[in-house]
Amino acid sequence: MVSVPHPSHRPALPLALGLPLAVVTGLVLPIQGRINGALAASLNDVLAASVVSFTTGLVVIALISVLTRRGRAGVSNIIPAVRNRSFPPFYVMAGGIGAFFVFAQSFTVGLLGVALFTVATVTGQTLSGLLVDRMGIAPGGKRSITGVRVLGSILTVAAVAWAVSPRFGGTSDAGALVLPVLLPLVAGFLMSFQQAMNGTATVHYGTPVAATLVNFLAGSAVLWAVWLIKLAVAGAGNPLPGQWWLYLGGPMGCVAIGLAALLVRSLGVLITGLGMIAGQLIGSLVLDVVVPTAGSVVALPTVLGTLLTLAAIIVASLPWPKGAFGRSRAAKGR
Repeated sequence: MVSVPHPSHRPALPLALGLPLAVVTGLVLPIQGRINGALAASLNDVLAASVVSFTTGLVVIALISVLTRRGRAGVSNIIPAVRNRSFPPFYVMAGGIGAFFVFAQSFTVGLLGVALFTVATVTGQTLSGLLVDRMGIAPGGKRSITGVRVLGSILTVAAVAWAVSPRFGGTSDAGALVLPVLLPLVAGFLMSFQQAMNGTATVHYGTPVAATLVNFLAGSAVLWAVWLIKLAVAGAGNPLPGQWWLYLGGPMGCVAIGLAALLVRSLGVLITGLGMIAGQLIGSLVLDVVVPTAGSVVALPTVLGTLLTLAAIIVASLPWPKGAFGRSRAAKGR
């Protein structure tokens, strides 16, 4: 068997530290999106940009795995953990969910716009965060679906919708958007499962470095296979650009995936996901103010929706005592 400690034997991050770290992790994602978007425009091929991003991330995390003592120890645990079925073997394909998210983003943002895509993915991720925590497939074990957590989740979805509302555009046929919306909704729904799978794998590998490496291996394999098919059918886009910063998207993905895999044990999937959503909104807001692009909108609903998202996360993560409200009602009845 793999000789790594049981999750309960490892010190968990306190909420006061873990939640801000989840927000910081989310801050990385808008920057990564901007870089990958610029790379896609330069290549004139969104799928090729995704391949480049995943591949550069794979190279970086592979180097870290080889050059660090903890990374090498984690890599040596991968095959024994899978062979001994320390967790379901299909967990090694968690990176395929990341690849599917890229597909959803690539094929639907142009149809839906960034705002509707964001609301659909956040809704899916929030719903599945509650479900995954209740199922207990993350390393932190089962977490009950309480009224406070449901309220916080509903507030988060509403806050995100409010924050991105200035970007909503009119459409002559809303019914035509139903099927395209389902793709990012499903992609967002699967993201919580990816975080839980990576978190569980991290426990058995002994380090998030190994889990991130496996994640990028799986995602890169899927993207390369699809891109090669596209290459045979439609040909290649533009050659690789020379600007070095266009290749930072992959390394940023390593940071986000590794930290998320580490955080889910302490915070649970729902709170980790909500914290990252808040970070995404804050990062997007800062980027739109400091480095605006075509279509950037910073209006009052954007600022207030972002603040409401932070409040919703605090509500969802409050450690309300079990039965507190029941005792209050009972006391009033005396």
